[in-house]
Amino acid sequence: MSWSEVSSRSSLAGSCQVTATEPATAPTDSLGRTSKRWVLAAAILGSGIVFLDGTVVNVALPRIGRDLPSHLLGTLEAQTYVYSGYLLTLSALLVAAGALSDEYGRRRTFVIGLAGFGLASLLCGLAPSIELLIVFRVLQGAAGALLVPGSLSLLRVNFEGEEQGRAYGLWAAGTSLMVVAGPFLGGVMVDTIGWRAAFLINVPLVAVAVYAALSHVPESRDEEAPKGFDWIDAGLFALAVGGLSFGTIYGQQRDWRSPLGWLLVALGVVSLVILPFKLRRSRHPLVPLELFRSRMFNTVNLSSIVIYGALYVTGYYLPLYLQGVIGFTAAAAGLIGLPGSLLMILLSPRAGRVAAVTGPRPFLVAGPLLMAAGVAWYMRMPRTTAAWHLDLTRPESLLPPASYWVDLFPAVMFFGLGIALLVTPLTAALMTSVPARNSGVASAFNNAVSRVGPQLAGALVFVGVSATFYSRLGAQPPGVSPLNRPLDARWLEPALRASTDAFHLAMGLCVALLLVGAAINLFGAQRRSAPT
Repeated sequence: MSWSEVSSRSSLAGSCQVTATEPATAPTDSLGRTSKRWVLAAAILGSGIVFLDGTVVNVALPRIGRDLPSHLLGTLEAQTYVYSGYLLTLSALLVAAGALSDEYGRRRTFVIGLAGFGLASLLCGLAPSIELLIVFRVLQGAAGALLVPGSLSLLRVNFEGEEQGRAYGLWAAGTSLMVVAGPFLGGVMVDTIGWRAAFLINVPLVAVAVYAALSHVPESRDEEAPKGFDWIDAGLFALAVGGLSFGTIYGQQRDWRSPLGWLLVALGVVSLVILPFKLRRSRHPLVPLELFRSRMFNTVNLSSIVIYGALYVTGYYLPLYLQGVIGFTAAAAGLIGLPGSLLMILLSPRAGRVAAVTGPRPFLVAGPLLMAAGVAWYMRMPRTTAAWHLDLTRPESLLPPASYWVDLFPAVMFFGLGIALLVTPLTAALMTSVPARNSGVASAFNNAVSRVGPQLAGALVFVGVSATFYSRLGAQPPGVSPLNRPLDARWLEPALRASTDAFHLAMGLCVALLLVGAAINLFGAQRRSAPT
């Protein structure tokens, strides 16, 4: 997701108002209440299916690995690329897609993205081999890149004032609901219908979104943008994001012993260094350089990198610790965060409305601080915490053990409340920090850095976690590696102790990242947003 700021009622309305000098916007006053509801529905569905497919496939991966033949890749490696191929393509193409949306029409590119996503989902559901599934997932990611910035820019140009803050809140709540429900619904579909249903379910959702977009969403574009698309800029950005992200994943898989991982990271770094110089010399830069003159735009992007890094690391290591050390079942580990997610869904729209009046900075600071408190609470969770063996066929297992309410529930609520206060104000802050004509590329840029940041943070934390694990273990036992080979029984208890120490380190680093994010917002965010 991307994040943003809202300021006072008057300044927000001023920053979003449609005037003759802001031809990129649609005439919001001409839209009736019904049409605006359809615009909101299209935006939620468009971005929701993108986020949904980033999570729902996780529960289907084991079944996919068993059912589909793999001719060129190992099963575990192929499963990794089924997941990461989608996210990497999505991240690498986001900024180019946002620029295309602003220049060639937001509704047009949004509908093209929907059609492409629906077709790719259909192909995924019919894939005869895991290699072809990876190819179709890459196509899915490319189409999804048109949807996320397109969704937010539709809200930016079709709503204004406090109504816009509420729209961002409902967007955050709606997409969050789809993300939260994704793993559960995916698991039900995998167990009852089959893993292919996890992809095919996108087709009717796409159909509804296409109807809403074509029937009720007015076209809008940046009429002031110079004609012409700089494909070299787009290629450099894709190489920077793809090289850094894929190189990090590939290197981690092979314990950084393969030169290809280093070469890919180097390619990403070189592309990232060249890109600013190329943007300055470009007649039609992919990312308008004036965006970086906005203090709020820079603040939101910097804080997004570290905050999303903490979210990624927490979301990765917490389920591993709960299942591998404490002994939770997979279903229980997936459900522990449900109260916090419901809190976010309920409070996000309200946070957007209040931030539209008071300004975003209190929310941008309080949110990461509360999240840090939640992660710090996870650190105090003892190994003796009772495991939750959730089994839907046994009613007595549906309630968590008593220790959950002491060791986990407070952390879940702190973390969920922090996200609820942060998401909508951060999203609105981003979108109102730039002119409406640049809303697509601004949203895309933030989404891209919000995906690269977690990959880099995850790589750095992985180095520390691995070093801590093996130092606590005393020596690396035969057969143990980052590829998760089987562990000899005599090493089990030492490995559990080492895993606990490594988990505490990972959570401590997450607390540090969240505190840095709060500090960035405290000193960088403006009390009120200036009209753009």
